[in-house]
Amino acid sequence: MKKSKSKYLTLAGLVLGTGILLSACGNSSTGSKTYNYVYSSDPSSLNYLAENRATTNDIVTNLVDGLMENDQYGNYVPSLAEDWSVSKDGLTYTYKLRKDAKWFTSEGEEYAPVTAQDFVTGLQYAADKKSEALYLVQDSVAGLDDYITGKTSDFSTVGVKALDDQTVQYTLARPEPYWNSKTTSTILFPVNADFLKSKGDDFGKVDPANILYSGPFLMKAFVSKSVIEYKKNPNYWDAKNVFVDDVKLTYYDGSDQDALVRNFTDGAYSYARLYPNSSSFEGIKEKYKDDIIYSMQTATSYYWNFNLDRQAYKFTSKTTDIEKKSTQEAVLNKNFRQAINFAYDRTAYGAQTQGEDGATKILRNLVVPPTFVSIKGKDFGEVVASKMVNYGKEWQGINFADGQDPYYNPEKAKTKFAEAKKELEAKGVQFPIHLDATVDQASKKGIQEVSSMKQSIEAALGTENVVIDIQQLSTEDYHNSSYFAQTAAQKDYDLYNGGWSPDYLDPSTYLDIFSVKNGGVLQNLGLDPGEANDKAKAVGLDTYTQMLEEANKEQDPAKRYEKYADIQAWLIDSSLAIPNVSLGGTPSLRKTVPFSAPYSLAGNKGVESYKYLKVQDKIVTTDEYAKAREKWLKEKEESNKKAQEELAKHVK
Repeated sequence: MKKSKSKYLTLAGLVLGTGILLSACGNSSTGSKTYNYVYSSDPSSLNYLAENRATTNDIVTNLVDGLMENDQYGNYVPSLAEDWSVSKDGLTYTYKLRKDAKWFTSEGEEYAPVTAQDFVTGLQYAADKKSEALYLVQDSVAGLDDYITGKTSDFSTVGVKALDDQTVQYTLARPEPYWNSKTTSTILFPVNADFLKSKGDDFGKVDPANILYSGPFLMKAFVSKSVIEYKKNPNYWDAKNVFVDDVKLTYYDGSDQDALVRNFTDGAYSYARLYPNSSSFEGIKEKYKDDIIYSMQTATSYYWNFNLDRQAYKFTSKTTDIEKKSTQEAVLNKNFRQAINFAYDRTAYGAQTQGEDGATKILRNLVVPPTFVSIKGKDFGEVVASKMVNYGKEWQGINFADGQDPYYNPEKAKTKFAEAKKELEAKGVQFPIHLDATVDQASKKGIQEVSSMKQSIEAALGTENVVIDIQQLSTEDYHNSSYFAQTAAQKDYDLYNGGWSPDYLDPSTYLDIFSVKNGGVLQNLGLDPGEANDKAKAVGLDTYTQMLEEANKEQDPAKRYEKYADIQAWLIDSSLAIPNVSLGGTPSLRKTVPFSAPYSLAGNKGVESYKYLKVQDKIVTTDEYAKAREKWLKEKEESNKKAQEELAKHVK
């Protein structure tokens, strides 16, 4: 997602990266249900139409509703839309809004009804403000690309219309069977025009009074690097499905890993992410031996990427221009990137915060999760593996399934590096190549992980060839030089570990982010979206983009997914993105009722949503969780099947 959703994510966070962690609920002293846990990054804005960062979206999706949302099985069900239909050609989606949907102020006072025009106003505002999430809808909604690029200045030519107060209609440029999943993304959320005008440039500034609320919670307080508080909206249209009355998230910088379980034990938190390498873990393991739960891996994928055109050098160990030039030449060389990929021991990396027992439980080997879709009965990852025979013997026989490391191979790394060194020395490159990798100095977890990566790469390739220079920065400097940087030129690193959560249920949601035209994480690679420049062409991203455009045109799902498998195979071979871990797969203690919260593979309305979440007084045991998971998986299969059958009824 852009700037990335800025749904692109950062690993500076605690539980592998989102701005708000996998949280849990507890009972307050008054007996009301209170959701108590932590958050790791301040939001830069509440402007959900212009911003596209997890730090914004994880908050706003609890405060503002969209047309659809996720139920506990991952189905897309009506939210502000009471009902919907799609034309037989798949181009026109019509939504009937519920009459009891209202806008409220942060004080809970009714402001206005939610109308169809609010959705039109929202998309026009997002387009005029050049929203970070435009990549998601620019080529989807008919006429929107022409409006954004200036071919027309008349927004009435764009395919979003208020047919009446209760009916909003979208006309698409091409059929997108996954369109409903896109409606859970904040760029398609509504906004009230009068309120927007009254706030002007203050709309969305981080203060509860600067947005209106149509969702399950009202934001009651925000203090930077201190606390975020919500309260249940008593007048919410679906208040019966909101089971927590208060939410309190306390800022936590990751420096004291035992603080989470300590507060859990004291009753201050109802969830605790565990760190098996902490000094006190053996005692924790003994005390809670029957209660430690490893969560399922999620659809969020993380990967290391190279800065292909670095301009900023405020945080660097390089002392000469020749060192800078040598690094730039090296990262443009595919053999060099592959050598780094094969030299990186992901299992050792995972063990830094998971311990030996859980080291592989978070590992992910593709940007698109291997089970995200299936192709003619085979998982996406299996089909990708079959494509790799086209890229050389080093890729043959590789299994891309989650939970294991198929890449780490020091011998392959040495072979690839020898090829790279020969090519680079012919260009006058000097060795060793110095790669700056930044990390938040407050994040003990982050420092442990990047130190592990450094150790395995330098051990495999030799420090006379490659040196990973770890730059420990303040939290502010770390984010401003990476996650919050506004331009490619401000990205101040050679290696960066970011992540991506899917916006919608199609592999393109992961692969489009590297498009040279409007890729959501392109700036992380040091490249600005637009036409391919010399650096983009040097690594083949122009070819990659052409492959994407062809795949995106294909309407037959099997053929479409097959083409995306080809593209993912290309991306693996390029080693421009080096996958390592996912969200989830981490050990914890919890009091949340297992699988009561919304579930989502894509979009926002099930990622960090507190709606539907239930709590229990006692700690969930390992056995209880396992039984609940087995039951949920069976129910999910049946529910998803019924949901697919139900879709046919909406075709008009």
